[in-house]
Amino acid sequence: MTRAGTIAIVVGALVAGLLAVPVLRPAELEVHADELLVKTAARKRSTGARMGPRRPPPAPTAETPQAKPVEKVEADVSTRSVEVTTGFTGHEILVFGAIDNSQQPEGEATYYDLVVVVEGTPFPLVVRRKSDLAGVWINTSSITFASVPSYYAIASNRPIEEIAGPKVLERHAIGFAHIKMTPALGSQWNYSEYEFAAFKAAVIRLKQDEKLYVVESKDGVSFTGRSLFRATIPLPANVPVGPLVARTYLFRNGEVLSAHIARVTLERAGVERVLHNFAFRWPFVYGVFAVALAVASGLLASAYFRRQSA
Repeated sequence: MTRAGTIAIVVGALVAGLLAVPVLRPAELEVHADELLVKTAARKRSTGARMGPRRPPPAPTAETPQAKPVEKVEADVSTRSVEVTTGFTGHEILVFGAIDNSQQPEGEATYYDLVVVVEGTPFPLVVRRKSDLAGVWINTSSITFASVPSYYAIASNRPIEEIAGPKVLERHAIGFAHIKMTPALGSQWNYSEYEFAAFKAAVIRLKQDEKLYVVESKDGVSFTGRSLFRATIPLPANVPVGPLVARTYLFRNGEVLSAHIARVTLERAGVERVLHNFAFRWPFVYGVFAVALAVASGLLASAYFRRQSA
């Protein structure tokens, strides 16, 4: 077979295939489209029957009430640093602030309670008890506390016993009875609970005599309007140098709603700072210098009085 014959056969086969494809007329296309729509609707009905009846839309509900804003206390101190010089005679710290989202009605100053606690750096302390033996008072027993606040002051708008119960006050270390005094390791086993409480009461009494433990329960904290407040904390001349922590508590119905912490630093300044640093950095040199100064002062005083007598 020649090449031309082969090409003729292939072309003939292609033409026969095209003629064999059925061609639908417009009327037949419409019939097929109608059948497709009927089948689709029947499928939807059968699916709905399997899923059950359609649920009704949910009934409109009442609008959810908004949550009540939470009260929060914000406080600060009048100064962050207090310089202690040789002429230091004391200082006053002003603690002021506001109650955010205050619900206090106008003219009702007892809706909230505020307590301000200023606490100094804790130090170890040895407490000794003296007894009368044969007419002579001598130290008969002692206890060592590993941690005792060097300064402790409370200011409140009314007595703290009327503000909250003992458990709440103890939890937050508010009040002299709840000051955290930690005995040294082993000391607590040498004394009974009653004797330990007696030593603790003695520490508080001595600190009060030195004006290092102070209570300002009568108008210690004063309100201004619905949310503003202020409190004045006195610092005596003998207050130990170091950081102070001012804690402000907001109470309502005997429970703490909020608390805030501010810090104040007592630091030496001037000649006192120079002498303090000199004594602690070079103690031997400081001791020799002190002895030499004392001897020189004695010789000068002796020469002066000898000349006066002559």
